[in-house]
Amino acid sequence: MSDTGTSQTSAPERAPDFSTAEDPFLLFETWMSEAEKSEPNDPNAMALATVDAGGMPNVRTVLLKGLDGPGSADRGFVFYTNFESAKGRELLANPKAGLLFHWKSLERQVRIRGPVSLVSHGEADAYYASRPRLSRIGAWASHQSRPLSSRDVLEAKVHHYEAKFPEEAIPRPAHWSGFRVLPVEIEFWMSRPFRLHDRIVFRRDAPRDSWQKTRLYP
Repeated sequence: MSDTGTSQTSAPERAPDFSTAEDPFLLFETWMSEAEKSEPNDPNAMALATVDAGGMPNVRTVLLKGLDGPGSADRGFVFYTNFESAKGRELLANPKAGLLFHWKSLERQVRIRGPVSLVSHGEADAYYASRPRLSRIGAWASHQSRPLSSRDVLEAKVHHYEAKFPEEAIPRPAHWSGFRVLPVEIEFWMSRPFRLHDRIVFRRDAPRDSWQKTRLYP
């Protein structure tokens, strides 16, 4: 995100204004739809930030796998993981998270913060069943985030569970499910020349409250 045209002194030409949006979820869906057309890989990739027991932050990339429909009272951003992974343990102990979508092709990003809840067993079962067979096997074979002596050990575990579950139907492991980030803050950022970017943030005190919208300085 380098400076653009730094030899010029005039302000950049004004671009279409997205600040008239009143529903951050609808605006997010619009931006995601545009990213799906322009991003070469994984437009649903998002950085997930958590903190460990000592307050040290952790961040990694996960994939957005659901955004509840407009009729949902607790609408949020859903992803799935192993509860015994670092992020799983951290979220179970301190159920708050930050998310970041960055779409380089569009020069846009969205930041999200809020409390976290578990998805229902039915939701987790349905998504798990939709995954490729080897991804479902991997959920059993991987002791995520824990030490692994060699690649051969992991592959042996995969072969073990392939033999254990020879049929297409593979039960979902109890330690594998989903989290829903219930946003209390969603900030939309769009790049502009000379670092005169556009920033609009929607905030509320709790997930079911009304949104308050504010434009921010770059």
